[in-house]
Amino acid sequence: MKPVVIFRTFNQADAQPVRSRLEAANFHPFIANENVAQWLGGLSNATTLRIEVPESEAAEALEFLATPVE
Repeated sequence: MKPVVIFRTFNQADAQPVRSRLEAANFHPFIANENVAQWLGGLSNATTLRIEVPESEAAEALEFLATPVE
């Protein structure tokens, strides 16, 4: 299944909570470029971290992320 990007950031500190929140809601997120960012020290304008989910989950995952955390 084709992955769809649903979140972008330059900072792992922003990406990790989003991934954790998605996983807790039974989505299947993947952080693309995570190893590159770690190698560059966790924060870099040289690479964008992309959180991707399977295409079949994309619309629901975007709606989930748009819902405020209580």
